[in-house]
Order: sequence, then C-alpha cells, then structure tokens
Amino acid sequence: MAKTVTTVSEEGFSATNEIREFETAIDANGEDAPDTLEALLAAYASCYVPALRVGGQQRGVDDLGKVKIESTGDLNDDDKLESVSFDVHVEADVDDQTGEKIIERAFELCKVHDALKDELHADCTIEGDAF
Repeated sequence: MAKTVTTVSEEGFSATNEIREFETAIDANGEDAPDTLEALLAAYASCYVPALRVGGQQRGVDDLGKVKIESTGDLNDDDKLESVSFDVHVEADVDDQTGEKIIERAFELCKVHDALKDELHADCTIEGDAF
C-alpha cells in the first residue's frame, strides 16, 4: 500500500496539496497559508492524537476525553527544525506514572514519529484533568 499526495505550485513558494478528495495549501514563506514546518508540526501532532488514545486504552485509561497538543518546533540558525516538543493536555485524570506510560506507547504507535530523524522526535509532557 502507498499514500499519494499531489503537490502543485503555480508560482512562488506556495503550493496546493491534493490529498484524495481534500485540498490543503502550504506556503513556505507563511504568508498565504501555514509554512512547511507548521504543516509538519500539525501532521505530527494530528498523528499523535490517535496514538495517545490507543496508548491510553492499552495502559488502562479507556477515554482520555478532550486532547489538546501544543506543538513547538525550535529552529536552528539555518531555519531548519532542531527540536520538537509537545505539551499534551487531556481531560481524563491521569497520574504522572500512567501519563508517562501512555506517552511512551503513543510514540511507539505514531507513524509520523517513525518517519522523523531521531533528533526530531518530540519531547513531550502530559497534563491530566486539564479541562
């Protein structure tokens, strides 16, 4: 099985991505749409959400409830991604030990995490009973 995305740029640094019947825009300059690194952070966190939910179920928390991930990508002097961090907030009352087990399992399950260089794997925190 393969995933296919068609990316088209008519001019400049902005591109339109056709993903099945969906269309998204990414602008490398961040003027007309999210920039490439913002899009990567969004994809990473969006992939991490279902991984957290399954990880929670596998670690004894059947329903995490509302999940909010604040993603930060720090850039180096060349404006390339140097590090990623997630601050995860979940509605469920999760103690620190269980939270760490959920985080660890979610990274094992997250497909975008697997696709990144080791040094870009997100550092992550989790806050239970956040809402």
